[in-house]
Amino acid sequence: MTSKLPLALLPALALSACATVPQGKGDVMSIHRDLIVLDTHLDTPLNFGREGWDFGARHTLENDIAQVDLGRMREGNLDGGFFVVYTAQGPLTAEGYREALAFARHRSDVIDAELARHRDVIEPATSAAQAEALAREGKLIGFKSIENSYPLGEDLTLLEEFHKRGVRMAGPVHSGTNQFADSATDDPKWNGLSPLGRKWVAEMNRLGMVIDASHSSDKTLDDMLALSTTPIILSHSSPRWANDHPRNLDDARIRAVAAKGGAMCMSTIFMSEMNLGEERAQLFDRYEHIAELSPAEQAELIRRTRALDKTEPMWATSFEQYMAALLHVIEVAGVDHVCFGADWDGGGGIDGLMDITALPVITGRLLEAGYTREDIDKMTGGNVLRILAAAEAAGQ
Repeated sequence: MTSKLPLALLPALALSACATVPQGKGDVMSIHRDLIVLDTHLDTPLNFGREGWDFGARHTLENDIAQVDLGRMREGNLDGGFFVVYTAQGPLTAEGYREALAFARHRSDVIDAELARHRDVIEPATSAAQAEALAREGKLIGFKSIENSYPLGEDLTLLEEFHKRGVRMAGPVHSGTNQFADSATDDPKWNGLSPLGRKWVAEMNRLGMVIDASHSSDKTLDDMLALSTTPIILSHSSPRWANDHPRNLDDARIRAVAAKGGAMCMSTIFMSEMNLGEERAQLFDRYEHIAELSPAEQAELIRRTRALDKTEPMWATSFEQYMAALLHVIEVAGVDHVCFGADWDGGGGIDGLMDITALPVITGRLLEAGYTREDIDKMTGGNVLRILAAAEAAGQ
């Protein structure tokens, strides 16, 4: 979940406005359908439990807020990804930790319940081997991850609880510095990881869970690279080459992540300045509680958001700028160390790439750029599964 930056605050574009799949490079759609396509950061659980909303349906950008549902997963061949247990940063107090833990447990349960309702189409996965087996069966894949380890408080044994709940990826921090680490978008307190954060890394390694460095400060990432015995991922980050923002990663650190076997998952956020005014901030707060709204209240939220989108779009990034940034990341990191995490339903989406039905366009453009099917297969899913398998193999 992007800090104060939901899908509801993004421009609504009809699918017809998306970039088109290039012609003359063979059957792009056939190639795309043959890949395992995973996204490493799906904030879609914000929408789970909404009255009158069906995850199994095929919604549109014109009539809904969500960018991900089972209908569009099929259409865009998004085979699955990591559904996020996101908890907003709160006070570093016993009460704050207690409330956050209750929230995170509930969000984890909500994800389980939603996947169970559609088990004929999508199934939970906790390993790379399970994901590959589900893909062979024609099933969609549902991993779970944690964005912000704040709910753990100071009790690292809770990581094992969430591992048993099926979580296989976690990041230490979100938009605010917490008990584990400095955030990329807050004042530093620890100069990287805290002493407890260093123990968090060791426990993540012991449990065989993938460490997610998105939202971490540069120095926090440096510490995690130095301490982790397994490759690190950045589940939804953009290159600083495109925009000098602290949430983005500089080329030297992209190379450092790659050198340790990790990968950066290309996002769609912070490649331009964020247009967040007072009205959008209010709509964001409303969106965070969308599962508590009546259908009429949801419709009003969508109406107000789309009206604002026409005059004040959140991002000024075009699809061409996105592709330039993606190709830069591939050049810096190599095809073995790139993946995708657009931040769908949590702030992601740009002009020409506003929901998952546009994913084949990226495949087509990569083919146009000279990358092979094997190269693209690594980036759409293979690298994520490799990193997941490496973490699992190293766990005790």
